[in-house]
Amino acid sequence: MTARKTATGKIQVKSWESIPFNTIGGPTLNELRATEDFVGDIVGEGTARMLQTLRADGSASYVAVERVVATVEGRSGTFVLQDEGTLEGTKVKGTWFVVAGSGTGELAGIRGEGDFHAELGQHADYTLNYWFE
Repeated sequence: MTARKTATGKIQVKSWESIPFNTIGGPTLNELRATEDFVGDIVGEGTARMLQTLRADGSASYVAVERVVATVEGRSGTFVLQDEGTLEGTKVKGTWFVVAGSGTGELAGIRGEGDFHAELGQHADYTLNYWFE
C-alpha cells in the first residue's frame, strides 16, 4: 500500500435526468442519470446512476454508483465510486468510497473515501483521501 494522499477539486454536472419509477403513496422514487466533469486533483468525466427517495417537502436521499474516467496524480484509467447523499433545502452533501477492485489502467489498485458538498445547482467541492494497494 502506498501513502495516503488527498485529492480536492470541483465537480460540474454536465447532464441530469430524473425518471420517476414509483409514485404510489409516500415519497417518490426516482432514477437519476448524470454526467459530470471533475477538475482539480482528479481530471476527467463521471457517469452516474442514482436511486433517489424524494419526500413531499423537497428533501431527498440517494445512493449511487459512478464510473470515473480520469487522471489522478498523472495516472490515467477508470475507477468506480459508490456514494450516498442527501438534499436538505438547497444543500447537497454526501460521502463516497472507491469500490475495491474497480481501478483500471494506471489507476489499478486505487482505494479511498471522501465527501462532497454543494449548493443546489452549483458545482460541488470534493475531497477524496486515496491510496494504491
